[in-house]
Amino acid sequence: MTRMTSSDRPLLNRRLAEFGTTVFAEMSALALRTGAINLGQGFPDTDGPEEVREAAVRALRDGRGNQYPPGPGIPELRTAVAAHQQRRYGLSFDPDTEVLVTAGATEAIAASLLALVEPGDEVIALEPYYDSYAASIAMAGGTRVPVTLRPSEGRFRLDLDELRDAVTDRTRLLLINTPHNPTGTVLTREELASIAELAVERDLLVVTDEVYEHLVFDDAEHIPLASFPGMRDRTVTISSAGKTFSFTGWKVGWVTGAPDLVAAVRSAKQYLTYVASGPFQYAVAEALALPDSYFEGLRADMLAKRDLLAGGLERAGFTVFRPAGTYFITTDIRPLGESDGFAFCRALPERAGVVAIPNAVFYDHRDAGAPYVRFAFCKRTGVLEEAASRLKTLAP
Repeated sequence: MTRMTSSDRPLLNRRLAEFGTTVFAEMSALALRTGAINLGQGFPDTDGPEEVREAAVRALRDGRGNQYPPGPGIPELRTAVAAHQQRRYGLSFDPDTEVLVTAGATEAIAASLLALVEPGDEVIALEPYYDSYAASIAMAGGTRVPVTLRPSEGRFRLDLDELRDAVTDRTRLLLINTPHNPTGTVLTREELASIAELAVERDLLVVTDEVYEHLVFDDAEHIPLASFPGMRDRTVTISSAGKTFSFTGWKVGWVTGAPDLVAAVRSAKQYLTYVASGPFQYAVAEALALPDSYFEGLRADMLAKRDLLAGGLERAGFTVFRPAGTYFITTDIRPLGESDGFAFCRALPERAGVVAIPNAVFYDHRDAGAPYVRFAFCKRTGVLEEAASRLKTLAP
């Protein structure tokens, strides 16, 4: 029974009423209960580079970061983030005024939306979208306006006309994610150029989530939206260490942008965690300076794992959308005679000993996502091989 206050008002803020326990918690609990292989939640099952882990140990032992670090983040990490953006993309940021360290990308998203969105503002997001987007927009009092990516010719594609039509006089901000979770789409240079032109034309702010920037495959290329004409001063760019260095529990993320944008985000962020992950910030500063061979090796390893799992899923009878980025594969379950992703995922641990995530949780338009299911391939090769073997039992 729901407890009510004396005025019969629900305890939970009404803006969050639609958000219950995340599906990730439900599916991870299901994996534990059944002993199934968990390809649902996106975390690696091995640690990242030993030298990065040792850098964190060294910081702990040396007493660096054991007390509150500076609010914007330690200077070493802010400098490393700026150097990374310059080296990889030719983007120049001042470490003192244009870089902010956050408790992972999730806090960066929340702080950005709380800072930049007011009640009544519309926020356009590419659907399906990471579940924290909707909650953060709601907490800011904004109205989310989904623009749906739809499958075509083996990938999920953005309809640029639909995006343009979604903009109204109330639109404040575009929330862009590329490489895109959960579909694995990487927006092309042409698509990004069109988004940039629209943002400039309609004077829109943009928050861009680029946490999978180093996980792009085949002929795909990650191009920061901030690098396009007119975008540097209206774009908040977000990334993090978790996906690139396989230390997701450290929760070290960052924001880059023009000084006024970063100052606004910092104003909100200081009342969330204030600061976090002190010793790990020193380690991530060293990680960002790793040679190009590390990033190339990471990409090659994930590409091999993508192809391993994708092949297993195809043999099991799924339609597979091979991702151009991220470490997730979206599949269509209709060739298996299924159409309800929720029911399919809840039954899958018992049927095949594997856990996946129904993509419908990432949609406002639940029907549009109903037949799609997401699998994570950021696991050890042996685990993926066993998962592929188990999934063969589904083959029609």
